[in-house]
Amino acid sequence: MGFFGDLFRPAGQMLSAADLPYTTRDVEDALERALLAAWWRAAADADPGVVPPDAADTLVSTPRSVQAALRALSGSRFFANVALRSMVADLKQVRAYLTDDKVREQVRSRVAETIGADTRVVVAHSLGSVVAYEALCALRDHGVRALVTVGSPLGIRHLVFDRLQPAPAAAGRQKLGSWPGGRDLVWTNLAAAGDVVALVKDLRPLFGEQLRSGVLNNSTHAHDATSYLTDALCGQAIADGLA
Repeated sequence: MGFFGDLFRPAGQMLSAADLPYTTRDVEDALERALLAAWWRAAADADPGVVPPDAADTLVSTPRSVQAALRALSGSRFFANVALRSMVADLKQVRAYLTDDKVREQVRSRVAETIGADTRVVVAHSLGSVVAYEALCALRDHGVRALVTVGSPLGIRHLVFDRLQPAPAAAGRQKLGSWPGGRDLVWTNLAAAGDVVALVKDLRPLFGEQLRSGVLNNSTHAHDATSYLTDALCGQAIADGLA
């Protein structure tokens, strides 16, 4: 298990998401606000109970609109049991990983160190799927047979996909992400229908048709790792990699 959660904790704070002192005023970074806006749009599309944003052009551009976005998300089925400070912490983790080279290297090293010569399957959830993908791309001649990503934000253009390392290469009018292994690597990506973090459900247009893509129904636990891991498609992908 590659653990890197402590790298995102503010100094002097207990290692518990419930203790993070974040408020709406802490969502100031442009990338954090853009990601929050994307979550809001996706939640409104997936959940009739979420008040949709009124003006997309000015979405979460002010502290008041940030508060409105977080309030709308807290009333959604997806974020119903997630504290506001935890939502803000998630935004900051993604921003820190994608924009701070030191954090990125520390996090990716933690994961790369767990991938040994006998590692055959890598399973990664949420932001961990971005880390695992980049770690595998950086490891030459690794023996991983199967990459299983679940609840992944890898397909979010501009915010995540276009910031990947290595950078996606031009392929005609499109960009194509690097393949994280050799020809024999099987990559399976699973996204729940209501998972707003996994905004782009089908990653094949961005990483190649050889990628296996599946859409699940995780009910109200759309982004929960356990719901993904207990699905038959996920179990089969792991079993195939170990066979």
